[in-house]
Amino acid sequence: MRQKLNLITLGVDDFEKSSDFYENGLGWKKSEKSMDGFALFPLGGITLALHPRHELAADTTLQYNPTEFSGLTISYNAKSEQEVDDVLKQVSKLGATIIKPAQKVFWGGYSGYFKDLDGHLFEVAYNPFWELDENDNLKL
Repeated sequence: MRQKLNLITLGVDDFEKSSDFYENGLGWKKSEKSMDGFALFPLGGITLALHPRHELAADTTLQYNPTEFSGLTISYNAKSEQEVDDVLKQVSKLGATIIKPAQKVFWGGYSGYFKDLDGHLFEVAYNPFWELDENDNLKL
């Protein structure tokens, strides 16, 4: 298998409300390839998809079983500590739940966590040891 991920699909409870959170709240541009019940947001090499949770669960043949922490985070790498603060403030106004306010962290950076409208956990982090390229991709 190639070392490449192309798509992350999040199951959502209220498709329209969740789509609005990302498209109008965060200002992300939805792909024209999006369709009813399936929103696609290109993120520079990877795409975030939204799909009704019950339909996604049915497709997997598994039952949805929520937990406090699923063991998965989706991370947004900011260019500064101020950007971390700004993003967390923005998503809070949009209805996201701040799980951990931004703070200096053990690994030498600055980060915080929020859950989106459907409980998906996002980290917003500034890592002074990592560089972003001209397209905001991590240079590792």
